[in-house]
Amino acid sequence: MALVVICGQPCSGKSTAARCLSEALLAMEPKPMVRIIDETSLHLGRNQSYADMTVEKNLRGVLRSEVDRSLSKDCIIIVDSLNNIKGYRYELWCLARAAGIRYCVLFCDTEEDFCREWNKNRADEGESSYDAIIFDDLIRRFEKPDKRNRWDSPLFELFPSKDGVKQTSEVISEAVSYLTRKVDSKTRDIRVLQPTIATQTAHATEANSLYVMDKATQEVVNAIVEAQSRGLGGSVGRISLGQQLPTINIQRVVGLPELRNLRRTFIKLTGQSSLSGPPPPSDADSVKRMFVDYLNREIGTS
Repeated sequence: MALVVICGQPCSGKSTAARCLSEALLAMEPKPMVRIIDETSLHLGRNQSYADMTVEKNLRGVLRSEVDRSLSKDCIIIVDSLNNIKGYRYELWCLARAAGIRYCVLFCDTEEDFCREWNKNRADEGESSYDAIIFDDLIRRFEKPDKRNRWDSPLFELFPSKDGVKQTSEVISEAVSYLTRKVDSKTRDIRVLQPTIATQTAHATEANSLYVMDKATQEVVNAIVEAQSRGLGGSVGRISLGQQLPTINIQRVVGLPELRNLRRTFIKLTGQSSLSGPPPPSDADSVKRMFVDYLNREIGTS
């Protein structure tokens, strides 16, 4: 249905804006499906997520993957994060285009001094806040949205330090109207992004790769569980998946919950690396080789 990208400096009122927008949307009849995706919903901390460039890149990859999985014709997705890099906003715009839905950016334009004060107040009250070094770095690297860019348009601007942010704010109402108004032949001010042949093909390929990866890694987990249940996965065990595949070497019994966590992490990391590198493998044997190598590094013997 739509993708809304919340954008702004750290502690600029983004989460308040996301909540007010969500409440305003849910006050409509009929009520649309609305979901907010942010660091908290993915159990990611503020400072841990921006500790260095590698961790920050991984965070963007995780958020992007979650957005990609969640986009549909029936739900409005609100991405409540810094979204401070214009190249990343472009990636999100591409996801919306591939899904064939509406897209907009809601920018919390708050002066730096207010952001600093609000961050300090959070820390004083024991709430989640940014360390000073991380805060300064994020302030410095922020890339302000420009409505002339297609990935920053349409742009709805809020000024939390001057006007505050409420469900009834004029800009929130304008955004709600844009996101929910019915589109017909006479509608000229609402854009529903249209997927190109290239984005449709890439999306289908990615979906197929995800299915293959999900199935292949589950087969590896099942093989480990079965081998351990037969007593083959003791303190040091070798589990074979076939002649053409590497052996799993584990030095202790690994419970199913840990295996599931390792599997989820592997899929997440593979998806993130494909953002800046080659696409994930599309055949089961290649996925199994990669997953076994990953398991041997994490829980295997040297």
